[in-house]
Amino acid sequence: MSKTWPDTRLLELLGIELPIVQAPMAGPTLHEMVIAVSEAGGLGSLPCALLTPQAQRRELDLIRAATARPINLNFFCHQNPAPDAAREAAWRERLRPYYLELGLDPAMPLPATGRNPFDAAACELVEQYRPAVVSFHFGLPAPELLARVRASGARVIASATTVAEARWLRERGVDAIIAQGAEAGGHRGVFLHSEVYSQPGLFALLPQVVDVAGDIPVIASGGIADARGIAAAFALGAAGVQIGTAYLHTPEAHLPAPHRAALHSDAAETTALTNLFTGRPARGIVNRLMREVGPLSELAPAFPLAGGALAPLRAASEPGGSGDFMPLWAGQAAPLSPRGLGAGELTRQLAAQALQRLQTLA
Repeated sequence: MSKTWPDTRLLELLGIELPIVQAPMAGPTLHEMVIAVSEAGGLGSLPCALLTPQAQRRELDLIRAATARPINLNFFCHQNPAPDAAREAAWRERLRPYYLELGLDPAMPLPATGRNPFDAAACELVEQYRPAVVSFHFGLPAPELLARVRASGARVIASATTVAEARWLRERGVDAIIAQGAEAGGHRGVFLHSEVYSQPGLFALLPQVVDVAGDIPVIASGGIADARGIAAAFALGAAGVQIGTAYLHTPEAHLPAPHRAALHSDAAETTALTNLFTGRPARGIVNRLMREVGPLSELAPAFPLAGGALAPLRAASEPGGSGDFMPLWAGQAAPLSPRGLGAGELTRQLAAQALQRLQTLA
């Protein structure tokens, strides 16, 4: 099948059969999804930012026992912020009415929250397991760590939300660039600036990134959930696509019941960028907290601290089926996602249908 794709650079670079990268969605994605996608010929991606080192190794051992095909390990490249007691207090005060509504003490101790940035320990994981691909969100790690990743034999790919970010990544020698349009679900990969209101949609961003990238393959991401989106991305110069929300409909996705219910409802038609749940802009289905507090609020503590004060609210409301206080990550094309397919079958079906469309257009 790879011989008939209009651009085979990504297939050759990553050693995969189908030009589909499963987005590394922290929380929903564990070994089951990675294995299914890679075995189907795409690139399965394990998100590592929310996993402890022990959990990372456990997941990788399960993956390696089930497939020898290429996989991607994904990491965040961010700086953890210094504590800001005044901002934390203001955030807790803003959430106080919800605590009282749910019978909680607004002054109760909060659980620790965070995301693990790429560091020396993560680099050792890469060196031990030697994945075919390592991808980064929020820029790239320190040069000395990046050099070690390259020395392990891994291909390096990273997300760009603007042409300037794509140019920055090209100058640092990445092997492929993910052009992340504003339609994408989950966290924006922005790292050169924070003005999310200025970031373009995929089909404005993609051809500009292709032009900037030169001979570096570009992976289109954001608002792609069916074969039409894949074919359109290739028509604009992409060498592959990264798909996330469509995989949330598969049985391999580890999703809380309220999140899955929202994806299957008309609510999925309305998404927005919000910083309420982590402190960084991310796209999700609009829920009560986003309507009443945001979706963007200057009170939310810096990434990744905002979620700590929301954890008790979520714990108190989620068992009753409420998604009022939890992130319902989804992209703008969520309603287009096929239903009732496993992750492997979804990968193969999307590729076959997209290839048929491309051959018809040729």
